[in-house]
Amino acid sequence: MKIYYRAEISSAHQLDLPYQSKCVRMHGHNYLVEVELEGQINQEGMIIDFTKIKEIIYKYDHITLNDIITQPTAENIVLHLLNDFRLLPDTDNLQLITIRVWEDQDSYAEETINLQ
Repeated sequence: MKIYYRAEISSAHQLDLPYQSKCVRMHGHNYLVEVELEGQINQEGMIIDFTKIKEIIYKYDHITLNDIITQPTAENIVLHLLNDFRLLPDTDNLQLITIRVWEDQDSYAEETINLQ
């Protein structure tokens, strides 16, 4: 079974880059975060409660990402979200987690991890 959740978050960040880029200045994005979870249905009749998914995603909303991620690229945001999902208790039924973070309508970073 698979479930999917999509959310928009607004966050600010700046990158530490060794070359000239407008991204070295503080700026913001309206990120689109997509989460796909695959696993067995648990005793409650779900893979995971959508409320838990929302809690993880929205902790990144309306913050300065540099406060929690050293180099907050789209790729590193994906990795932080994956780690948050891996640390959830009572999720032994999860098999695959895919996170996609859209920085704008044309570009995203994505990673899938297999928990089995």
